Amino acid sequence: MSCLFCSFADGSIPTTRVAENSDALAINDINPVAPTHILIIPKKHFENAVEVGRGEPRILASIFALAEEIARTKSLDGYRTVFNTGASVGQSVFHAHLHLLAGRAFGWPPG
Repeated sequence: MSCLFCSFADGSIPTTRVAENSDALAINDINPVAPTHILIIPKKHFENAVEVGRGEPRILASIFALAEEIARTKSLDGYRTVFNTGASVGQSVFHAHLHLLAGRAFGWPPG
């Protein structure tokens, strides 16, 4: 079974990287829901955020460190991060990825 995000990570499908560290890469979402909508993808395959946290919590910390670096680099005054875990809440690619959203006002509660 092939995984789109694994192909981005290993370079077999080229993509423009917004940022990167040793554990994760960041790309612009192709269907943005905010002016800034970036996906932060672990380079190692995990189905969802729970698997990342259970298997290698250091990678989870690295994903959030990359989000903070992107926010600082882009001078974002605030941002929202979202992991969708499961099809019922909108996960459509089953390789864990963090959505970094910014650039407009967000309501609460989400959804």
